Amino acid sequence: MQSDREPSERKKPSSQLRWEDLADLILIVAREIHFRGYRDEKALSLSPSEGMVMRHLVAQASATPSQIASATGLQRTNVSTVLRDLEEKGLIERHVDPQDRRGVSVHRTRRGAENYALVRKEWGDAVSAAAGGNGDKLEDALALLRSIEIGLTSTRPKTGR
Repeated sequence: MQSDREPSERKKPSSQLRWEDLADLILIVAREIHFRGYRDEKALSLSPSEGMVMRHLVAQASATPSQIASATGLQRTNVSTVLRDLEEKGLIERHVDPQDRRGVSVHRTRRGAENYALVRKEWGDAVSAAAGGNGDKLEDALALLRSIEIGLTSTRPKTGR
């Protein structure tokens, strides 16, 4: 039986190929979730970068643009663009620091928190339906993906911000 893998891939240990398969599937699943959009017309669509910023602001009530850049891995200049877009959608507010007028803190709005909860529910519904509602290995999958997330974010390359 001939493999459809490249000759160099056939020489890799099977566990290495499985990790490559997992990484590839994670990217495919993320794209499919983003591609399908939302059923609820109240849900505002978020770009991947907007989603990362909102995820951070749901976990942290407020943050500076520099803190957001560091937490999300986005370039500082890209954060400014994302914040402007989120502000135009009414999902965040920027507040000037009264002590240091140059400083700004970013806060999610009520609409921002509600929208994030709504889109997150739709993501969960889509993933559950795609899996046929089978949650037998869900806890193991969540633990593995959390471990991967922590490992990747803790070893993120430093970029010029």
